[in-house]
Amino acid sequence: MSFIKINNKISNYNEILSIEGDKSLSIRWALLASQSHYKSKSQNLLLSEDVMNTLDCLKKLGVGINLKRNWCQIHGVGLNGFKYKKNLQLDAGNSGTLARLILGLLVHSNNNIKLKGDRSLSKRDFLRIIKPLKSFGADFKSNFGKLPITIKGTENPLPIIYNEKRGSAQCKSSVMLAALNTDGETIIKAKKSRDHSELLFKYLKLPIKINRKKNYDIIKIKGKKKIPALNYKIPSDISSCAFFIVLTVLSKNSRLKIKDVNINPSRIGILYILKMMGVVIKKINLREYKGEKIADLIIKSAKKIKPINCPSKFNSYAIDEFLLIFLVAAKAKGVSYFKNLSELNEKESPRLKWGSRILTKMGIKNILTNKSIKIYGNPGLKIKNKIIIKNFLNDHRVFMTSVIAALALGGKWQIYNKNSIKTSFPSFLKKIKSLGAKID
Repeated sequence: MSFIKINNKISNYNEILSIEGDKSLSIRWALLASQSHYKSKSQNLLLSEDVMNTLDCLKKLGVGINLKRNWCQIHGVGLNGFKYKKNLQLDAGNSGTLARLILGLLVHSNNNIKLKGDRSLSKRDFLRIIKPLKSFGADFKSNFGKLPITIKGTENPLPIIYNEKRGSAQCKSSVMLAALNTDGETIIKAKKSRDHSELLFKYLKLPIKINRKKNYDIIKIKGKKKIPALNYKIPSDISSCAFFIVLTVLSKNSRLKIKDVNINPSRIGILYILKMMGVVIKKINLREYKGEKIADLIIKSAKKIKPINCPSKFNSYAIDEFLLIFLVAAKAKGVSYFKNLSELNEKESPRLKWGSRILTKMGIKNILTNKSIKIYGNPGLKIKNKIIIKNFLNDHRVFMTSVIAALALGGKWQIYNKNSIKTSFPSFLKKIKSLGAKID
C-alpha cells in the first residue's frame, strides 16, 4: 500500500498557481455534450479518474470522444441516442456524481444496464435517486439501494413532481437530466445546493424556469428540446483550490495567488465560513463566463483565527471542504461548533468521523455526534507525536487534508493511499511540492 512521509512544516512562500478544471463541471459538460446532436469541445478538462470514468461510460454507450491532453471533443448522439450492447455494464469507479447523474440519462434506455462502482461508492446510498427516477417509469434492481444497480428505462418517461429535501445537487441534477427525455414539464422543489446544472441549462437555452425562495428553489423543466453544442473552457475547481487556501492561511508569512477560480456562490461556502473566522481572501479580476462567476484569489497567512458557531445554511455550499475547515478551527482561540452535517458521513468515507479522528490524532479536543462536531481550538498547537493515517476507504479528501495538516501544523506523518488523489486531483502532490513542500 503506497504512502508518503512528511516530517517538516512547509517554509514560507509567495507564489502563483493555476489549478485544473472543476470536477463537477467536467462531468456535467461531458454528460450534457453527449445529449447534443452536435460536436462539443472543452478545454482545461480535469483528467482525473472520475472524469475519465465518465468518458469511458459514454464511449460504452456509443458516444464518440476524442481526447488530447486536457482538450476533448464529444460527438453528441442526441436525447435517447445511446447505442450499446445488451447486458452492458458501466463502472462509475469512485464517482457519486457520475453514478447518480448518468442514471438520470438512462430513464429512456431500452435494455438492462448494470452500473457498478468501487468498494467506497458501493457503500453509498442510491435509494435517494432510485425513488424519483422510478417515478419517471424506469425499473431498478439494486443491492438494498446500493450498487450494483440494474436500470431498465421506459419508452415513455413521464414528467414528475419531485421534492428534494437533502440539499443534494447530485439528486437534483439527475432528475433534471431525466426530465429532458419527457413530454411535459417536470417540477422540482429543491433545497438550496450547487446550481451548476441550472446554469448550464440556462446557457444552453433549454426550457428551464427557476423561482428562487429563501430556503429552496422551484425548478421547472420541459423535455424533448434539442441540445446545442457546448464549447467550454472549464474554470478551476474551488474544492481543489481549498487545500492551498487553507495551507496558506495556516502557514507563516506566506502569500498565494490562484488564477481563474470558479467562485459560483453555491460553491464558496468555505470562503464565507473563513471570512467569519477572520480570514481575509481577496477576489480580483472578477468576470462571468457562460453563467459561472470567475475570479483570481489572493490568500495570505492568517494572523488571528476566530472560533465559529457555523450557520447550517452554508453546509451544502461547503460540503466537500469541511475537513479543511476543521483544521482552521483547530487553530482558533476558542470553541467552534458545526452542526447538521450527517451528509458528510454519506461521502466516499464517513468524513465527519474522519475529521474527528484527524483532530484527535493531532491532540485537538473535540466532541463528535452523528451529525455535529465541537472543536476546542488551540492557537499554540505544537504536534510532536507520530501520526499515521490509513484505512480511510481510499477517500481522496482525507488523504489531501492530512497532507495539509502535516505541512501547516507540524508533526511526523505517515499517510497511506496516495493514489487516491487520482480520483479528483492527480497533480495535487506536484502542486504542493512546487510551493516548496518536502514530501518523502
